[in-house]
Amino acid sequence: MKKYNIKNYVRYKEDVKRSIKAIKPKRFIDYTPLELKIIFLPLVENISRKFATSQEASGVMSIMDLISEGNMQLVKAVNKIDRARLIASEDIEQTLKSFLAKRIRGGIRRAVDKNRGTMRIPEHKLNEIRKDGGKDKKMVAMFFNSIFLSIDANVNDEDMVYQIPDKSDPYNETLLNTYILSLLNKNLNSDEVLVLSKSYGLDGQKWSANEIATALEIKGVSAYVRVSELKKQAVQKLIDNVDHSQVLDYL
Repeated sequence: MKKYNIKNYVRYKEDVKRSIKAIKPKRFIDYTPLELKIIFLPLVENISRKFATSQEASGVMSIMDLISEGNMQLVKAVNKIDRARLIASEDIEQTLKSFLAKRIRGGIRRAVDKNRGTMRIPEHKLNEIRKDGGKDKKMVAMFFNSIFLSIDANVNDEDMVYQIPDKSDPYNETLLNTYILSLLNKNLNSDEVLVLSKSYGLDGQKWSANEIATALEIKGVSAYVRVSELKKQAVQKLIDNVDHSQVLDYL
């Protein structure tokens, strides 16, 4: 993964897809460790993209760093699979996915904590902080950054076709969008609401930056830059004004 920079990300995705297609479909218990490591590469990226990549959230780690760390944790986790226990499971696919996902997520979180700053806080203390909502605005920042500032990098559904489906109960997207819109309308001005809602399709089809600029009567060749600035401004205003208890259930 280290040899891929942002410009070569598409090539990485093509390599992953080609490698997965080269593996003959079979029962999950019959896959070799190497085949499992390849098959679950899309799972790593899916988990990595749920981490906010703002400076405050992940320090010097970019999304590519998160994916790289996740891939290393995947390799370690596959090597620790207890196949006897796996065979005894009623749902081998779900058991396997849960086992790997937990270790991938934990490894990425530890890497984020390590790179966030120069002060080293024990992991058990960080876990206590995460569980204690208090008035910590970092929880609110994590919520809105993960929704609005990471969503532009969503993976094509076709690329995820080989990922084992997540059988956990998903959020109702319609209800979540409605709730987020209510927070936008309560805390932002009309321009900011329009930018976020239309950029991410909260109330219908997504609009391009040019379409949003036209609606806001922003003119000039750098109009899209102003739209991007408005996005970040709106997200920061949400972080500053929304109480953690309003998003706690979604964290």
